[in-house]
Amino acid sequence: MQLAYLAGGCFWCIEAIFQRIDGVTSVEPGYCNGTTINPTYKQVCSGKTGHAEVVKIEFDEDCINFTELLKVFFQVHDPTSLNKQGNDHGTQYRSAVFFTNKTQQLQAIDIISGLDKEVVTEVSELDIFYTAEGYHKDYFNNNSKQPYCQLTIAPKIKKYFSAKSNIL
Repeated sequence: MQLAYLAGGCFWCIEAIFQRIDGVTSVEPGYCNGTTINPTYKQVCSGKTGHAEVVKIEFDEDCINFTELLKVFFQVHDPTSLNKQGNDHGTQYRSAVFFTNKTQQLQAIDIISGLDKEVVTEVSELDIFYTAEGYHKDYFNNNSKQPYCQLTIAPKIKKYFSAKSNIL
């Protein structure tokens, strides 16, 4: 099993999509690379801690590799939008790949250089990861009727998997 740490706006959206990707064995929302030790959601949302909302993705390399995960990642969020995704604004919602080794770093840079748009995605070494509070885990799965889930997350899931099936 391998790990990837990706930030693409609200971790609820990214978590919901990656939970549905073959080869992904677990997805955990959290915060990384900020200055506050063991931050809370409220602290991170203030934009003052420097953390990004991320998902920690455990995946089986026999089924999906890091490059394939990155391809999904760059399809399900806007890597050209600096410090925001949709209505979510602030550095905590930045686009970022937090690598754990040189291979991941090089793969992220390679994917970004191949995109035909001006990408603002940060590529940084993972410093530290803090697991988010329990109510964030499986947020969409547990709250699919909530308005944010219906208006923001469900359409992203539908769009990604509809586009994927059209490509196949």
